Amino acid sequence: MASDRGGIAARGEIAAPASARALRRLRLQLTAWYVGTFAVVLAVLGVALFSVIAGQLASDLDASLHAAARAVAQAAQIREVEAVSATGGVVDAVEELTIPGRELYLFDSAGRPLTPPQADEHVVAVAREAAASGVANDHFKQARDSGTRRNLQAHAERFTLKSGKHFVAAAVADRVELEDRYAALIGAFAGAAAAALLLVAVGGWFLAGKATAPMGRTLAHMRRFMADAAHELRTPVAVLRSRADVALQRERDPAAYVAALTAIGAESERMGGIVDDLLMLARADAGERPLARQRLYLDDVVLEAVAGVRVLAERRGVELAVSEFEEAPVDADPVLLHQLVVIILDNAIKFTPGGGRVSLRVGTEEGRAVVTVDDTGAGITATELPYIFDRFYRGVDARSHGEGAGLGLSIARWIADAHRATIDVTSVPGTGTRVTIRFPVVSSGTGNG
Repeated sequence: MASDRGGIAARGEIAAPASARALRRLRLQLTAWYVGTFAVVLAVLGVALFSVIAGQLASDLDASLHAAARAVAQAAQIREVEAVSATGGVVDAVEELTIPGRELYLFDSAGRPLTPPQADEHVVAVAREAAASGVANDHFKQARDSGTRRNLQAHAERFTLKSGKHFVAAAVADRVELEDRYAALIGAFAGAAAAALLLVAVGGWFLAGKATAPMGRTLAHMRRFMADAAHELRTPVAVLRSRADVALQRERDPAAYVAALTAIGAESERMGGIVDDLLMLARADAGERPLARQRLYLDDVVLEAVAGVRVLAERRGVELAVSEFEEAPVDADPVLLHQLVVIILDNAIKFTPGGGRVSLRVGTEEGRAVVTVDDTGAGITATELPYIFDRFYRGVDARSHGEGAGLGLSIARWIADAHRATIDVTSVPGTGTRVTIRFPVVSSGTGNG
């Protein structure tokens, strides 16, 4: 528990802008990957979709030209029945037939134009091919008077009247309608793709923020932890250095050296305790401290813990009493469970003045093992209570007495969380504090958990 939370926080903020920029870059990179990947998917999908639809549109145009040519043939066959002159009637029938967007032609069996009397050489070539093979198709360009060129498609079919005469019916369409539909398709898909990419960019930015938020919290926690650790270790290191310097400034008698070395040893032991606690928390954060669960009885563990801290209570003139004692099974790691109880008892004894009392109860509530520790110490203010489990946090009373490094309760919280237990702390300043630890209901089986 740090002696100056504001100062430590300020030191921890030194590296914050750089890490914040790094997280922002990472967020931008993730968003770019989201958008880029989706753009590639859209491009592949767009090409495939365009190919399929373009093929269908071209097929529809071919079918419409085929239908137009069949309409010419049917009109000619109908007029043959009505007309006296077969050729004249057939020509009249074709001239009277109109299909919007289609140019209709009638050729004789040699591929010579009958109506209209003149035809583009490409159309004539298609008609001659159809006269020879029965059906013909072709794409070609036709120059306009304005200098532009038309992209045309022609379809021709040979047909025979009942009189036995052969003709060729041809239909020509400007592929501009196909190109217009292509352009409309591309425009619609491009608009939809742009909207989709915008949504993906916004959604990707949001998701990237969600993905990097835990990393940001972890980095902030690491910065604060490192700053706090450095600050907390700086004091004992400075004390060690100063005591050693003082001892070496002039020659002293053996008793003075013994006193200096004793003080240095005590400070080294304190620093070693901080390092051990830091190492435990680091391993806990990294998941390198697995639990060795087994069936235990909380009352037995508490008895061992009480025996271990009783000397400290007697030294401080604090009465340590077990007021209630009930057999309470738990599935827990025996080493960590013992450490948890010792931390809570040690904390209660340290902050209870001489002549005070620390009482302990062990029992069960609705099948759950419960240990409660009450003390008659100075208590904890409502302002400090939310922070007591923070690493390196020390309340006003702890700072004034120079007690601990502020890691004990953090370790206790980790041990409780690892066992799915809860720690509830209630306190009345000037009266005392109560700590209640509730363990989960044990399974019906026995043995190792």
